[in-house]
Amino acid sequence: MHTSCQRGAYRIATDPACLDMAAVHAYLTRSYWSPGIAFERVQRAAANSLCFGLFHGVEQVGFARVVTDKTTFAYLADVYVLEAHRGQGLSKWLVQTILAHPELQGLRRFLLATADAHGLYAQFGFQPLAKPERMMQILQS
Repeated sequence: MHTSCQRGAYRIATDPACLDMAAVHAYLTRSYWSPGIAFERVQRAAANSLCFGLFHGVEQVGFARVVTDKTTFAYLADVYVLEAHRGQGLSKWLVQTILAHPELQGLRRFLLATADAHGLYAQFGFQPLAKPERMMQILQS
């Protein structure tokens, strides 16, 4: 189910055909969470996620993806808005749009990781893990 919503000159779309993967890669490769990531890895991650592209006209200026089974679990990843478009509430609108998406309703758990945007996500009910000692990971570069 592909959705699209408009706010002034900005649009959020979930149709993978609309995504500018070169633009997404250009940002992610310079982000703190995936510096130098290979284009093929970005493309494969997007192909296996529910993606949200943020557009100003035809230019992609933001992105987020949700890794999910669409029933019980979701993980929000790779969220960004280009620097030149920040300060307009676009990050909030992007997160609101993601949380309202019909395929992401009724989930038992919605996770994310952030180093610097705790305030943004707290506005939407995200909070530190109640029992972080239950979480485990395999971390590979």
